[in-house]
Amino acid sequence: MKNRLKLFFSRSHKDQKGQVIPWMAVMLIAFLSMSAFVVDMGHAFICYQELQAATDAAALAGALNLGNTSATTVATSYGATSGAYNTYPDLTNVTVVSGYPKLECLTTVKNLGQGCIAPNDANAIVVEEQSIIPTFFSKVFGVNQLTISTVSTGAIGGSRAVPLNIAIVLDTTASMSTVDSNCGATRVACALSGVATLLQSLSPCTTSSSTCTTNAQGVATNPLDQVAIFTFPNINATTVSHDTDCNSSTSITVDPYTFPPINGTSYSGTTYTSGKTSVTDTYQVTSFLSNYRSSDSSSSLAANTALANATGSAGCSNGMQNPGGAGTYYAGVIYAAQDALTQMYTSENGSTANPQPQNVMIILSDGEANSNNFNTSASANGSGNPAFSTTSGTYPSSLDQCQQAVEAAAHAKAAGTIVYTVAYGSESSGCTTDSSNSPPINIANITPCQVMSMMATSSSYFYSDYNQSGSSSTCVASNSQTSLTDIFTAISKDFLTVRLIPNGST
Repeated sequence: MKNRLKLFFSRSHKDQKGQVIPWMAVMLIAFLSMSAFVVDMGHAFICYQELQAATDAAALAGALNLGNTSATTVATSYGATSGAYNTYPDLTNVTVVSGYPKLECLTTVKNLGQGCIAPNDANAIVVEEQSIIPTFFSKVFGVNQLTISTVSTGAIGGSRAVPLNIAIVLDTTASMSTVDSNCGATRVACALSGVATLLQSLSPCTTSSSTCTTNAQGVATNPLDQVAIFTFPNINATTVSHDTDCNSSTSITVDPYTFPPINGTSYSGTTYTSGKTSVTDTYQVTSFLSNYRSSDSSSSLAANTALANATGSAGCSNGMQNPGGAGTYYAGVIYAAQDALTQMYTSENGSTANPQPQNVMIILSDGEANSNNFNTSASANGSGNPAFSTTSGTYPSSLDQCQQAVEAAAHAKAAGTIVYTVAYGSESSGCTTDSSNSPPINIANITPCQVMSMMATSSSYFYSDYNQSGSSSTCVASNSQTSLTDIFTAISKDFLTVRLIPNGST
């Protein structure tokens, strides 16, 4: 009996069947844990990257709109929340963290030359978003979801301390007195309102202090964006001040078109003899000024300044006049504006300056040139001004007037000026003096819409407002907007440089 029991226990001890089952259970748990970590953590990392990209986009978009009251709204719209521009299928339950987007006036950005601008008194915006994402294998261990969050800070400038010299060329011919019911005012008033919007988005000086100290000529001690207004037709210089003195009872005097030199290095109008009287006509309404706002953070234009008065802002309800009387011809004003920009560039040491200034020209018109009111007297063509012709289409001439404008803009672009054009009700037919293929443009029957498009530096600098009462315009640009205010807001954004900066900057 003892031998049998001993044999039984000996056989049982040697039998290893079933030993692998516990080990398989242990290994299965280990593999599930590893799978949960690899799959769920990998998915979480991808979602984090997507959320960070969306938050970065939101911060940049918000920074680009710090000059508007809608900065935080725009920032949110570019995030990853439902219905925003940067949603991802992997991201679920995305929310903007309470208290964000947050507007900031950061000293670090100020020290780089970018003050805090109106209307938010900010130069940066902070965006924080979070997303609750489901898990896969981790559910086995009771972990059903993970919460991820990302933060991004966008700043304007960081800094753009590049001086801008901006020459705004406005059409004030008789056609601009018609009413644009979509805007609710005359076309010239709508245009001036757009210019005022632009001025509210610019930076008058580089100082980070609360005010921009300006001299008697209306230029800041440390100017950044200096602006001058030019107009056509040209105005008798003795009356041009009435476009900026907020006195509508005294009219300006419009004279026949004069012809500034093509390669002038300065502009002070065209002086000639009429009978025994010396007369000066000018296309320039204001000099280049930076006193249009008292500081970068000021939310309104400075009262009793030439630019504010010219736009009918800051307590002045009149603005520039548009008596008409000379038709439309704007090759001359483009050369005048470029001559003045050349003078500004030189006065700022041009290519040897650090940073180098940038000249900009913004031209607003319907684009149809067909005037027959020109100053053809010999004395008006003196001092280097070209002689007027009635037989060729070369500037200055009564022929091919639209093509002359395109060539004038090409001259400005060749000089390094960035040219924006705003087609205001430009037609798909017109330019009745352009019936020949004359060099260098060679486009017979060019249209006003083509003129405005071709004058711009590129298609991205060509804007169009064709949606207005009384206009059959079909001139649609890639940058078409519903109002001139929107157009000038979009242009102002082009002047901003935005970037991401380290979170937690003070």
